[in-house]
Amino acid sequence: MNQRKAAEIYPFLEAYIARKEEQIAEMEQGIERYEKKRLMEERSYQSMSAFRRMFAGRKPDHHLAVEYIHYVKKPMEQIRQLRLELENARTIMSSSKPSDFVSISDDLEKEIGM
Repeated sequence: MNQRKAAEIYPFLEAYIARKEEQIAEMEQGIERYEKKRLMEERSYQSMSAFRRMFAGRKPDHHLAVEYIHYVKKPMEQIRQLRLELENARTIMSSSKPSDFVSISDDLEKEIGM
């Protein structure tokens, strides 16, 4: 954590918050697309006749688990982390005076580029 004057970082915080909210929205859309795709594949498989299902290729369960981790679990962890960063940035904006010194994360420090 680095110490900066609140007045120095106020101009950057709004853009930082908007950028992080956009990243969260993109990740959530990716998760929704994956879940919709999986549901469609499952419905398609279930609608096949028993004879056709015998010959249809279906991903093994461990492949589905790896896909779930890649497309859902990891992005959800990233979203949780981004929300914590957003909460920290909003706290700085709402509860500090321009003359106060505030602690900012290394990520926010890199974004600001000071």
